[in-house]
Amino acid sequence: MEKNSKIYVAGHTGLVGQALVRTLEKQGFHRLITQTHQQLDLTCQQAVKQFFKLEKPDYVFLAAAKVGGIWANDNFPADFILQNTLIQSNVIQSAYENQVKRLLFLGSSCIYPKLCPQPIKEEYLLTGPLEPTNRSYALAKIAGIEMCWAFNRQFNTKYLALMPTNLYGPGDNYDLKTSHVIPALIRKMHEAKISKAKEVMVWGTGKVRREFLFSEDLAQACIFLMNLTEDKFHSLISKDSAPIINVGCGEDLTIAQLVELIAKVVGFEGDIVFDASKPDGTPRKILYTEKMKALGWQPSTTLTDGLKAAYDFFQSK
Repeated sequence: MEKNSKIYVAGHTGLVGQALVRTLEKQGFHRLITQTHQQLDLTCQQAVKQFFKLEKPDYVFLAAAKVGGIWANDNFPADFILQNTLIQSNVIQSAYENQVKRLLFLGSSCIYPKLCPQPIKEEYLLTGPLEPTNRSYALAKIAGIEMCWAFNRQFNTKYLALMPTNLYGPGDNYDLKTSHVIPALIRKMHEAKISKAKEVMVWGTGKVRREFLFSEDLAQACIFLMNLTEDKFHSLISKDSAPIINVGCGEDLTIAQLVELIAKVVGFEGDIVFDASKPDGTPRKILYTEKMKALGWQPSTTLTDGLKAAYDFFQSK
């Protein structure tokens, strides 16, 4: 990407989108295109077509999506599959029609089978049943990967799908019903500390293992990939395999360990009670990230430092 390239960040108000905009601006990219949901409804095909025809972006980061934690996915599956399928289909089609040079589609590690081998390699896609609690969201993201691959094969486009591990950071959603695990725990711990509660209840057994990546690190990874030389980028979008690449930190921990770490960062000193009647989700999920390492990229933010930044943001709201 050139510093004067027109770059469209779809979903710039979300966790990833905010980090992308901040990082692109820091690196000197000054022709960023952003639209709020009120300005542009990405589920409306005609509106998206008109937007692309008018703006003619050179590069697209497709970070727009309907996202949420276990409760939200379990209670609104139709919303998750419908809205995400419409968003990605409209953006990818319009990107092709307007000769976008490269597109980076942000997926999710939940695309992989619930019980696949660990760490999870890109080729494990579609090798087993998905985690039931977020199947609708996962299937929508799998359709997005397939669409990128199909357009690459049929029209020689350059669309790459990036699969990040669990994300957190400044700009996250802290609603207890719809948020992911880290922002939910930060809010719970903070409110318990303020109210001087003696305990905090946490969903599940605490035994499942998860990997987490700071949103600013993911933004760096996205820009790194979009700036790859032609031969390196082309090697990732072979017509013989799905154009996906994993991004993570390469380390995981139990939810119980995560809870202890967040309690320390927040300053909550009460008891932690695990509600084993609530769902755990996938037993373990850590991504195989050797492709990214081979290209020369690794994350730079420790989990403790990232949690401190996320908590600082929460307090500033």
